[in-house]
Amino acid sequence: MSATITLNAPVARNINATSSLVQLGLMIAGLLLALVFFNTFAGKTLVNQILTAELSAPDEISDADFLAEPDADVEVLTPRMYNALDYVTRRYRVSQKALLPIFEAAQLTGRERGLDPLLIVAIIGIESGFNPLAESSMGAQGLMQIIPRFHQEKLPEGAGDSSLLDPVINVQVGVQVLQEAIRRRGGLIAGLQQYAGSSDSEGAYANKVLAEKRRLEQVGRRTVVAGL
Repeated sequence: MSATITLNAPVARNINATSSLVQLGLMIAGLLLALVFFNTFAGKTLVNQILTAELSAPDEISDADFLAEPDADVEVLTPRMYNALDYVTRRYRVSQKALLPIFEAAQLTGRERGLDPLLIVAIIGIESGFNPLAESSMGAQGLMQIIPRFHQEKLPEGAGDSSLLDPVINVQVGVQVLQEAIRRRGGLIAGLQQYAGSSDSEGAYANKVLAEKRRLEQVGRRTVVAGL
């Protein structure tokens, strides 16, 4: 009897040890499965959150949205002015980047002074060929060929001797000079003639400017209508 007990004790201990190991193994396996399940579930949740956020995000801003609220410091050209810009770029072989501030100044100043911006652009083309550094033998300067000594009062306060070589200042002053000439002479053609200092009774200078303006208008209308 005692021998049987002595023989069974090690066996029992072995069985208990084995059982403990099995239980430990099952616990570890359970923990591993739980971790795998948690990671999988968490990963799916994260992916779903990302997808939901992307789907609920607003669409990209369209060109129309941008143009609806332009920067206050940026003068957005009208379609016909853009078309005229493209035409002038090709005809006069001038960089569009260099022409853009000139067209912006013409549009803004024309609107402020009640003159057609394309008329201003036409005068610039005739007077200087869009060269802001142009200077005549009489001392007329810049895009609209303004003679400084005759129009000092129109220059911005603190402007220097070369301020008329600034495209924006030149356009602003030139439009004032043109507006005064039109008012004094009582009409556009006579005003254009006075602007050029021409005594030609046939109005050659005015006709030349107006012919250029008509070309710009035709380009603008044709391209705008085609784009509708």
